[in-house]
Amino acid sequence: MANEQSMNPMERLEAAIGYRFTDKALLRRAMTHSSHSNETGERNHHLLCNERLEFLGDSVLSIAVSRYLFSTYPDDGEGTLTNMRKDVVCAEALARYARRIGIGDCLLLGKGEAQTGGYDKENILADAFEALLAAIYLDAGENAMAIIDAFLLPLVEKDLSELISKGIDGDYKTPLQQLVQQTEGDVLEYVLLRAEGPDHKKTFEVEVRVNSNPCGRGIGTSKRKAEQAAAKAALKVFGIC
Repeated sequence: MANEQSMNPMERLEAAIGYRFTDKALLRRAMTHSSHSNETGERNHHLLCNERLEFLGDSVLSIAVSRYLFSTYPDDGEGTLTNMRKDVVCAEALARYARRIGIGDCLLLGKGEAQTGGYDKENILADAFEALLAAIYLDAGENAMAIIDAFLLPLVEKDLSELISKGIDGDYKTPLQQLVQQTEGDVLEYVLLRAEGPDHKKTFEVEVRVNSNPCGRGIGTSKRKAEQAAAKAALKVFGIC
Protein backbone atom coordinates (compact mmCIF):
# COMPACT_ATOMS: atom_id res chain seq x y z
CA MET A 1 0.00 0.00 0.00
CA ALA A 2 1.20 3.53 -0.73
CA ASN A 3 2.62 5.56 2.11
CA GLU A 4 0.18 7.78 3.97
CA GLN A 5 1.42 11.04 2.46
CA SER A 6 0.60 9.86 -1.06
CA MET A 7 -2.92 8.69 -0.12
CA ASN A 8 -6.07 10.69 -0.70
CA PRO A 9 -8.46 11.15 2.26
CA MET A 10 -10.63 8.16 1.30
CA GLU A 11 -7.57 5.91 1.10
CA ARG A 12 -6.37 7.14 4.50
CA LEU A 13 -9.80 6.34 5.92
CA GLU A 14 -9.59 2.83 4.50
CA ALA A 15 -6.15 2.44 6.07
CA ALA A 16 -7.48 3.68 9.42
CA ILE A 17 -10.28 1.12 9.50
CA GLY A 18 -8.16 -1.67 8.02
CA TYR A 19 -10.51 -2.37 5.13
CA ARG A 20 -10.40 -1.56 1.41
CA PHE A 21 -13.76 -1.26 -0.28
CA THR A 22 -14.58 -3.30 -3.35
CA ASP A 23 -17.35 -0.84 -4.19
CA LYS A 24 -15.76 2.59 -3.80
CA ALA A 25 -19.08 4.25 -4.64
CA LEU A 26 -20.50 2.78 -1.45
CA LEU A 27 -17.79 4.45 0.62
CA ARG A 28 -18.34 7.73 -1.21
CA ARG A 29 -22.07 7.59 -0.49
CA ALA A 30 -21.36 6.96 3.20
CA MET A 31 -19.41 10.22 3.25
CA THR A 32 -22.02 12.21 1.31
CA HIS A 33 -24.15 14.57 3.38
CA SER A 34 -27.65 15.47 2.20
CA SER A 35 -26.55 19.09 1.72
CA HIS A 36 -24.18 17.89 -1.01
CA SER A 37 -26.64 15.58 -2.76
CA ASN A 38 -29.32 18.30 -2.68
CA GLU A 39 -27.08 20.51 -4.77
CA THR A 40 -26.87 17.95 -7.59
CA GLY A 41 -30.39 18.80 -8.72
CA GLU A 42 -31.11 15.10 -9.25
CA ARG A 43 -34.73 14.03 -8.77
CA ASN A 44 -33.63 11.21 -6.47
CA HIS A 45 -31.09 13.28 -4.55
CA HIS A 46 -32.42 11.89 -1.25
CA LEU A 47 -31.06 8.50 -2.32
CA LEU A 48 -27.61 9.86 -3.17
CA CYS A 49 -26.65 10.84 0.39
CA ASN A 50 -25.79 8.73 3.44
CA GLU A 51 -29.16 8.85 5.21
CA ARG A 52 -30.28 5.32 4.23
CA LEU A 53 -26.87 3.95 5.18
CA GLU A 54 -27.10 5.77 8.50
CA PHE A 55 -30.41 3.98 9.17
CA LEU A 56 -28.79 0.58 8.68
CA GLY A 57 -25.58 1.58 10.44
CA ASP A 58 -27.45 2.44 13.63
CA SER A 59 -28.53 -1.21 13.91
CA VAL A 60 -25.09 -2.55 12.97
CA LEU A 61 -23.55 -0.36 15.67
CA SER A 62 -26.08 -1.47 18.27
CA ILE A 63 -25.58 -5.20 17.70
CA ALA A 64 -21.78 -4.91 17.63
CA VAL A 65 -21.60 -2.94 20.87
CA SER A 66 -24.36 -4.93 22.61
CA ARG A 67 -22.67 -8.23 21.79
CA TYR A 68 -19.33 -6.90 23.03
CA LEU A 69 -20.77 -5.62 26.32
CA PHE A 70 -22.77 -8.81 26.88
CA SER A 71 -19.67 -11.01 26.58
CA THR A 72 -17.19 -8.66 28.28
CA TYR A 73 -19.26 -7.86 31.38
CA PRO A 74 -21.01 -11.14 32.30
CA ASP A 75 -21.74 -10.04 35.87
CA ASP A 76 -23.49 -6.79 35.02
CA GLY A 77 -27.26 -6.48 34.74
CA GLU A 78 -29.38 -5.01 31.99
CA GLY A 79 -29.47 -1.52 33.51
CA THR A 80 -25.69 -1.21 33.74
CA LEU A 81 -25.16 -2.62 30.26
CA THR A 82 -27.78 -0.25 28.84
CA ASN A 83 -26.08 2.75 30.44
CA MET A 84 -22.69 1.64 29.12
CA ARG A 85 -24.05 1.23 25.62
CA LYS A 86 -25.81 4.59 25.72
CA ASP A 87 -22.59 6.37 26.63
CA VAL A 88 -20.50 4.79 23.86
CA VAL A 89 -23.03 5.02 21.00
CA CYS A 90 -24.36 8.55 21.59
CA ALA A 91 -23.69 11.22 18.97
CA GLU A 92 -20.93 12.76 21.06
CA ALA A 93 -19.05 9.45 21.25
CA LEU A 94 -19.56 8.63 17.58
CA ALA A 95 -18.22 12.03 16.59
CA ARG A 96 -15.08 11.31 18.64
CA TYR A 97 -14.61 8.00 16.85
CA ALA A 98 -15.15 9.72 13.51
CA ARG A 99 -12.47 12.30 14.27
CA ARG A 100 -9.97 9.60 15.30
CA ILE A 101 -10.23 7.83 11.95
CA GLY A 102 -10.34 10.98 9.84
CA ILE A 103 -13.92 11.00 8.58
CA GLY A 104 -14.03 14.80 8.58
CA ASP A 105 -11.45 14.93 5.79
CA CYS A 106 -13.62 12.68 3.62
CA LEU A 107 -17.01 14.37 3.99
CA LEU A 108 -18.80 15.66 0.92
CA LEU A 109 -20.82 18.69 2.01
CA GLY A 110 -22.89 21.35 0.36
CA LYS A 111 -21.38 24.81 0.13
CA GLY A 112 -23.39 26.18 3.05
CA GLU A 113 -22.48 23.33 5.40
CA ALA A 114 -18.84 23.52 4.38
CA GLN A 115 -18.72 27.24 5.10
CA THR A 116 -20.25 26.83 8.57
CA GLY A 117 -17.80 24.21 9.83
CA GLY A 118 -19.77 21.12 8.84
CA TYR A 119 -16.61 19.02 8.61
CA ASP A 120 -16.44 19.01 12.41
CA LYS A 121 -20.12 19.17 13.40
CA GLU A 122 -21.02 16.48 15.89
CA ASN A 123 -24.23 15.31 14.24
CA ILE A 124 -22.73 15.17 10.75
CA LEU A 125 -19.70 13.20 11.93
CA ALA A 126 -21.85 10.82 14.00
CA ASP A 127 -24.19 10.16 11.07
CA ALA A 128 -21.29 9.55 8.71
CA PHE A 129 -19.71 7.12 11.18
CA GLU A 130 -22.92 5.06 11.29
CA ALA A 131 -23.14 5.21 7.51
CA LEU A 132 -19.57 3.93 7.27
CA LEU A 133 -20.47 0.90 9.41
CA ALA A 134 -23.38 0.14 7.09
CA ALA A 135 -21.18 0.53 4.02
CA ILE A 136 -18.68 -1.99 5.40
CA TYR A 137 -21.53 -4.32 6.33
CA LEU A 138 -22.84 -4.25 2.77
CA ASP A 139 -19.47 -4.39 1.03
CA ALA A 140 -17.63 -7.01 3.08
CA GLY A 141 -20.15 -9.85 2.96
CA GLU A 142 -19.80 -12.65 5.50
CA ASN A 143 -16.68 -11.11 7.08
CA ALA A 144 -18.36 -7.76 7.69
CA MET A 145 -18.96 -7.99 11.44
CA ALA A 146 -15.41 -9.22 12.10
CA ILE A 147 -14.02 -6.27 10.13
CA ILE A 148 -16.31 -3.84 11.95
CA ASP A 149 -15.40 -5.29 15.35
CA ALA A 150 -11.68 -5.00 14.57
CA PHE A 151 -11.72 -1.22 14.21
CA LEU A 152 -14.85 -0.26 16.19
CA LEU A 153 -14.32 -2.11 19.46
CA PRO A 154 -10.90 -0.59 20.26
CA LEU A 155 -12.57 2.84 19.96
CA VAL A 156 -15.40 1.71 22.23
CA GLU A 157 -12.99 0.11 24.72
CA LYS A 158 -11.04 3.35 25.04
CA ASP A 159 -14.18 5.29 25.88
CA LEU A 160 -15.40 2.61 28.28
CA SER A 161 -12.12 2.49 30.16
CA GLU A 162 -12.28 6.26 30.66
CA LEU A 163 -15.91 6.05 31.82
CA ILE A 164 -15.18 3.23 34.24
CA SER A 165 -12.15 5.04 35.65
CA LYS A 166 -14.42 8.01 36.41
CA GLY A 167 -17.18 5.75 37.73
CA ILE A 168 -19.93 4.84 35.30
CA ASP A 169 -22.70 6.23 37.42
CA GLY A 170 -23.56 9.38 35.56
CA ASP A 171 -27.14 8.45 34.70
CA TYR A 172 -29.42 10.72 36.70
CA LYS A 173 -32.33 10.76 34.25
CA THR A 174 -33.32 7.14 34.90
CA PRO A 175 -33.65 7.41 38.69
CA LEU A 176 -35.51 10.70 38.30
CA GLN A 177 -37.89 9.08 35.83
CA GLN A 178 -38.45 6.19 38.24
CA LEU A 179 -39.11 8.62 41.08
CA VAL A 180 -41.67 10.61 39.10
CA GLN A 181 -43.42 7.46 37.90
CA GLN A 182 -44.18 6.52 41.50
CA THR A 183 -47.01 9.07 41.41
CA GLU A 184 -49.53 8.20 38.74
CA GLY A 185 -50.21 11.01 36.30
CA ASP A 186 -47.09 13.06 37.04
CA VAL A 187 -45.39 14.34 33.87
CA LEU A 188 -41.63 14.76 33.56
CA GLU A 189 -40.18 16.95 30.81
CA TYR A 190 -36.87 18.51 29.82
CA VAL A 191 -37.03 21.99 28.32
CA LEU A 192 -34.16 23.51 26.37
CA LEU A 193 -33.70 27.07 27.64
CA ARG A 194 -30.80 28.13 25.47
CA ALA A 195 -28.11 26.90 23.08
CA GLU A 196 -25.23 29.30 22.55
CA GLY A 197 -21.97 29.26 20.63
CA PRO A 198 -20.82 27.94 17.24
CA ASP A 199 -22.27 24.64 16.04
CA HIS A 200 -19.11 22.69 16.84
CA LYS A 201 -18.80 24.15 20.36
CA LYS A 202 -22.25 24.89 21.73
CA THR A 203 -23.30 25.29 25.36
CA PHE A 204 -26.75 24.06 26.31
CA GLU A 205 -28.93 24.91 29.31
CA VAL A 206 -31.85 22.64 30.14
CA GLU A 207 -34.56 22.87 32.79
CA VAL A 208 -36.32 19.77 34.10
CA ARG A 209 -39.96 20.15 35.10
CA VAL A 210 -42.48 17.94 36.86
CA ASN A 211 -46.07 18.83 36.03
CA SER A 212 -44.73 22.07 34.49
CA ASN A 213 -43.01 23.00 37.80
CA PRO A 214 -39.25 23.71 37.48
CA CYS A 215 -37.18 21.30 39.58
CA GLY A 216 -33.62 21.83 38.39
CA ARG A 217 -31.36 23.28 35.72
CA GLY A 218 -28.23 21.97 34.08
CA ILE A 219 -25.57 23.20 31.66
CA GLY A 220 -23.47 21.04 29.37
CA THR A 221 -21.55 20.87 26.11
CA SER A 222 -24.34 18.72 24.65
CA LYS A 223 -28.07 18.62 25.20
CA ARG A 224 -27.70 15.15 26.73
CA LYS A 225 -25.13 16.35 29.26
CA ALA A 226 -27.28 19.36 30.14
CA GLU A 227 -30.28 17.08 30.71
CA GLN A 228 -28.23 14.82 32.98
CA ALA A 229 -27.02 17.83 34.96
CA ALA A 230 -30.59 19.09 35.29
CA ALA A 231 -31.77 15.66 36.45
CA LYS A 232 -28.99 15.55 39.04
CA ALA A 233 -30.04 18.98 40.32
CA ALA A 234 -33.65 17.80 40.56
CA LEU A 235 -32.67 14.68 42.49
CA LYS A 236 -30.86 16.90 44.97
CA VAL A 237 -34.03 18.94 45.40
CA PHE A 238 -35.89 15.72 46.14
CA GLY A 239 -33.18 14.65 48.59
CA ILE A 240 -32.01 11.68 46.51
CA CYS A 241 -28.40 12.68 45.81
